[in-house]
This record gives sequence, C-alpha cells and structure tokens, in this order.
Amino acid sequence: MNKILACIDRSIYAQSVCDYAIWAALRLGAPLEFLHVLNRRSDTGGVHDLSGSIGLGSQDSLLSELAQLDEQRNKVAQQHGWQMLGVAMQAAREQGIESVDQRLRHGTLVDTLTDMEKGVRMFVLGKRGEHADFSRLQVGSELERTVRAVHRPLLVASRQFKPIERFLIAFDGSETMRKSLEMIVAGPLFQGLSCHLVMAGANTPDARTQIQWAQEKLAGAGYEVHSSIKTGHADAVIGQYVTANAIDLLVVGAYGHSRIRQLIVGSTTTVMIRTCLIPVLLLR
Repeated sequence: MNKILACIDRSIYAQSVCDYAIWAALRLGAPLEFLHVLNRRSDTGGVHDLSGSIGLGSQDSLLSELAQLDEQRNKVAQQHGWQMLGVAMQAAREQGIESVDQRLRHGTLVDTLTDMEKGVRMFVLGKRGEHADFSRLQVGSELERTVRAVHRPLLVASRQFKPIERFLIAFDGSETMRKSLEMIVAGPLFQGLSCHLVMAGANTPDARTQIQWAQEKLAGAGYEVHSSIKTGHADAVIGQYVTANAIDLLVVGAYGHSRIRQLIVGSTTTVMIRTCLIPVLLLR
C-alpha cells in the first residue's frame, strides 16, 4: 500500500495529473504507476447491432464491416493509450523517479481502481474526464463515483500544474478531519511548506478549542501554522481564503460513510472541488 496511482486519459487534465503525481511521488518517496483505462463504450465509439435495420442481402457484409471497424478503433485506442503512458513514464524518469510503471486496463475506471486499491497509497485524477461537459463546469461523473468507491487519499488535479508552496486545511473538527490531520502530521507530503488552517462557521468556544487542538498538532510536527476561524458557509469562506492567500493546494475531508448513499452533487466538498482552481486532496 505504498504506490501513487495516476489515472490519465485524453482530457486536458492529463498533463496536470502527471505533474501532480510526480510531485507527490517525489515528496513521499513512493513508487509511481500510470494507469489508462479503456472503456469499450467510450473508446471504441459504441458500435451497435444494426441488423434489424438492414436488408437481408447486405446484412452479413455490413455487420462484418462494422465488426472490423470496431476492432480497428479498439487497436487505435490501445496504441494511443500506450503512447500516453510511455510519455508519462519518460517525464517521471526525467524528474528522478526510478520506480515507475505503466498499466493499461479494459473496463470501467471505478471498478479498476477498487480492484487495485489494496496496493495504492494515493490516487491522482483529473477534475473532469475526456467526455465531461466543460460548459456546465460540473465535477466529472467518474470522479464522483470514484470518491464514493475508494478509501485511499485522492488528489484531484487542477487544469494546470503549479508548484506547491502553500497548502490549506479546511478543518471542521470532525472525526474524519482529525484523522486526516494526524495523517498529515505523520507523513512527509507537506513538510517544509507553508501551512494554513481554517474553520468556517461561528467563532464559538468549541470552535476555538477544536482549531487550537489542530494548530498544536501541526506545530508539534514543525509546521508554522496560520490559523483562523471565518464566519460563513464553508464553500464560500474557503474559496475566498484560497484566492486571498494564494493557496496552492486545498486539503478537505472526503465524504463520510454515512453519506455514501446520498448524491454528492451540491455538497460542500463537491462545490469546493468544482469552484476552486487549485488541486484538492481528499482524505478519509
């Protein structure tokens, strides 16, 4: 359970996913693997059986042509997938990662990631996939399903890579975020970086106690922490803080098990992933 698994496709996020995965692997000293998943329906164009619409005389020959076309598309998709993986591996090696591998799988992204999860320390995905509707600025459906299905940390890459100098922990005092903060303190991912800690909501004695606990944990691990409690809804408060303080990466808690059966669209975490123009690290 120690490798970084980066999922790349033909979307405009592919380069950024590679760059953030390389960054994470270098910071953690972890092996890196690039994965490309071929979904038959999306990558081959979804050729259907049209026999019911074809005259008897031409049916066999046309169906044969359709099968050949389907096979050709699949071969092209595989070749392009291996090509992308090769470029990503070369980039990782050039930046000093010795343990790097590649894998091409057929199936769905979610099924593939859950099958491979046992050996993964962190997943890296783009905010939207190659088939996402960018005009609606929604989080990709594959990402939504992946967040619900996996239990490892998941780094959601922004459209363009930027070196990480300042990171923000959106802390709410929950058990999930307390465990997440313990993970941050125990690991090397953010060591030496500028740490910001923000709670959204009323500035109550309980909130001050919660954020003091978090600040002391981080300070004990050597972080110089900029902490504050901001009044307002979490999605708006965090978004404003990210912009005002030039934050490079946001750390939030992923959706808890109690909400697995609920639609995550519209939740605070989803809104922050959708609206923030920086990468978001989801922890459980």
